[in-house]
Amino acid sequence: MAYTHLAAVYDALMADAPYSEWLDWAEAAWSRTGRPKSVIDLGCGTGNLAIPLAKRGYDVTGVDLSAEMLSIAYEKMKREQARVTWVEQDMRELALPQSDAVISFCDSLCYLLEESDVERTFQRVFAQLRPGGTFLFDVHSPYKIVQVFGNNTFTLTGDEINYIWQCFCDPERLEVEHQLTFFVQERADLFRRMEEVHVQRTYQPIQLAGWLREAGFENIVITGDFTWLPPTPGSERLFFSARRPLS
Repeated sequence: MAYTHLAAVYDALMADAPYSEWLDWAEAAWSRTGRPKSVIDLGCGTGNLAIPLAKRGYDVTGVDLSAEMLSIAYEKMKREQARVTWVEQDMRELALPQSDAVISFCDSLCYLLEESDVERTFQRVFAQLRPGGTFLFDVHSPYKIVQVFGNNTFTLTGDEINYIWQCFCDPERLEVEHQLTFFVQERADLFRRMEEVHVQRTYQPIQLAGWLREAGFENIVITGDFTWLPPTPGSERLFFSARRPLS
């Protein structure tokens, strides 16, 4: 599912997101397997990971389904004097020159709502990697989908952006529908209302590991919450590291 209205306010809403922790986790993973020269950022959004990676010397391709998000990423790249190749593409149909590494953070893979979508994406990622290349990604944990999102409502009252965020959870599918209503200030006496619906689904770690193996990956490691420790029952974010065999 592509971001449309939300793209315009995405960076303001994600201002406190732990982007530096994602970058540090990725580079810690690569320190174990070898620093890649080329990286595909799958579900790159507005470039909040792709652009810093490019400025650290990586050859980065940012891939996203949302033209609106990519447009913002492009303008941001120019301001920050970085160099990233931007591609509008569905991750299930990923088709690019092979790369040394693929990353997909900030729960981008949770927008794959059917098991076959995940399996197809893993197959495409495997094909995009050179032998020995690494695939790093994170997803919401089942605990977060059911216990943190659940059927809860979240609100934000700010100076320029306000929102009402309602969650509707299907615990059997480990799926949550996010109904988002935004009020964005355009001038002192005028707020513009925007509405958007996003659906996310997660899967049990054993399922994801199994699909990675079926796609051909090896050296699969699962950790929790930006650490290199195994997930706990209360982990909210699951991290995966996998490798395409050398031969």
